[in-house]
Amino acid sequence: MMSKALYTTLGPLGREALGMILPHEHVYVDLRTPDQPGYASGRAADVVALMAPEIERIKALGITALVECTTGGVGRRADFDLAVSQATAFPIVVPTGNYREPWIPEWVKTASEAELEKWMLRELTERFDEADYKAGWIKLSAGDEGITPLEAKILRAAVRAAIPTGAVIGSHTIKGRVVMDQLDIIEAEGGDASRFISIHTQAEKDFSLNLAVAERGAWIEYDNIGWVDDGELLPLILKVLEAGRGGQLLLSHDMGWYDPALPGGGTARPYTALSESLLPKLRAVGVSEAEITGLTRDNPFEAFARPL
Repeated sequence: MMSKALYTTLGPLGREALGMILPHEHVYVDLRTPDQPGYASGRAADVVALMAPEIERIKALGITALVECTTGGVGRRADFDLAVSQATAFPIVVPTGNYREPWIPEWVKTASEAELEKWMLRELTERFDEADYKAGWIKLSAGDEGITPLEAKILRAAVRAAIPTGAVIGSHTIKGRVVMDQLDIIEAEGGDASRFISIHTQAEKDFSLNLAVAERGAWIEYDNIGWVDDGELLPLILKVLEAGRGGQLLLSHDMGWYDPALPGGGTARPYTALSESLLPKLRAVGVSEAEITGLTRDNPFEAFARPL
């Protein structure tokens, strides 16, 4: 009997069923605000046509699951994720939650914290609004210069939904000092920093703040592999390992994705640079296979797994 599992499009999966996991990718995203015509539109068949080949490419590289990071406000379509997953027999971990201002729909703006908590709990324990499977985690965001009252409301509700379910909360947050403010809110609500992921940690150029977030107990995520030269990321990863914080580091691409604002969904960006480029460079500078397994298999599972 599994004690913890990833909650995926294909059901709960334990550690023994999984190998490498990509912790920050996108299958479908709409970065238009929710009030725009055509927001979060499209056909499942079109999303499958664009994205299934990208999934097949990473399956061939030994990737066994990915985490969808498209949340409410930026076009989450759990039904499209499910269609791609079923077409490729590949598990995807999809979030509940909502993004930052101005990507917050009216109903989230006007909902109480209790109503938001109830919504997230239902998606985590019963089903999504738009598809019949359970959310795997909670994704939200904070403003670049500071968390707004509305974003803080969403975060407090998220903590209250996370505590009974064991779900991890991940946040698109650019500044390390804002992450620290978020951790203060989480702890004030009775949550645990170890169940928080600082998404886009590499955007904070003060490395001491990267470490400070990890020292609070949170996960740190370098998720621009393939967007930037490996030479930018390699030293950061080595510094995290040297600081003894490798057990809290997540690595991914922030790639994909079908964009309904573009003809045909645009051009997919492959999820392959970690396997094909960065990992060989890590091996070449002496990072051990055990450390690489930790970074690419163990850490993502521990971050996103929750009790059955």
